Amino acid sequence: MERRTIGAAALEVGAIGLGCMPMSWAYSSSQQRGDRSLRTVHTALDAGSTLLDTADMYGPFTNELLIGRVLRQRRHDAFVSTKVGLLAGDQHVVANGRPGYVKRACDASLRRLQTDVIDLYQLHRADPEVPVEETWGAMAELVSAGKVRALGLCAVGARAARRAGPAGGGRSGAERAGGKRAAPADLYEQTIRQLERVQQVFPVSAVQAELSVWSPEALVRLLPWCTARGVGFLAAMPLGNGFLTGTLTPGQGFEPDDVRARHPRFTAEMMAANQPIVAGLRRIAERHGPGATPAGVALAWVLAQGPHVVAVPGAKREEWAAQNAGAASLRLSPYDLAEIAQLPPARGSWD
Repeated sequence: MERRTIGAAALEVGAIGLGCMPMSWAYSSSQQRGDRSLRTVHTALDAGSTLLDTADMYGPFTNELLIGRVLRQRRHDAFVSTKVGLLAGDQHVVANGRPGYVKRACDASLRRLQTDVIDLYQLHRADPEVPVEETWGAMAELVSAGKVRALGLCAVGARAARRAGPAGGGRSGAERAGGKRAAPADLYEQTIRQLERVQQVFPVSAVQAELSVWSPEALVRLLPWCTARGVGFLAAMPLGNGFLTGTLTPGQGFEPDDVRARHPRFTAEMMAANQPIVAGLRRIAERHGPGATPAGVALAWVLAQGPHVVAVPGAKREEWAAQNAGAASLRLSPYDLAEIAQLPPARGSWD
């Protein structure tokens, strides 16, 4: 698989990684099976998808434990990315960016992952009660201690921006007093402000944010910010929570614990309305011959957005991990890209 470098430290990973969250969190718990998940991770590594993306809150904790079982055998084959800063309860998720907690959480992640160093440690969400510089400074100390190689920041998306309000990680009293909810066009403004602040404390190696054919908002300002500074971009949900694979049927329904059961784009009406996007991807796949799929085209589009972009599709089955990895060799023509640019925008959003 093509290798890509991210960040000033020139960290090298496969162009397509593996999002491990669906194996333990947020997607149809009845389909989450440990042995199959282990085989999926091994399949991804065999195919060159070296970046394994997890987090302590996935499960919580069980996702890191799962990845640790693989790392015990294949640590040298993997690039480990995990996250800190969110605590998952039964009915809610809260941020914790206190320096002492960050350091304890890192030690716990190292134990679960069965490794002595985390390749990329990402701040999952800034704590509105703690200046983000303090949280980032604690993470930088973990680099100095040899427990972490590089640091990354997860972007604040639409739902998180709504939950967090305007605070965004220790913002000033004047900013809090403004009290206005960010408009859709400004959703990544909060993230960019955080990035500017933490960059003054310790270099940012990567930013993780949603990027896909049906969610291209990061292309406007966030991705250019990363490009201008040599910061890697990890494209989360590049398959649109599975919709862009073309394997989901409008009205099929989702299990209550599946995040798509509450997602406005996954109502029967909106899934039907967005079928022209999948149809467009399928037309392009057919031009590329047998083996090409709508999912492969969607991933190839993400990779075409820049040499520092790494796609991180989630998967919980071996065949999906292998198919996703194969998309790294698919090259879209200028005609293909122009056709994708003309697809209708997705309907349905959190706003």
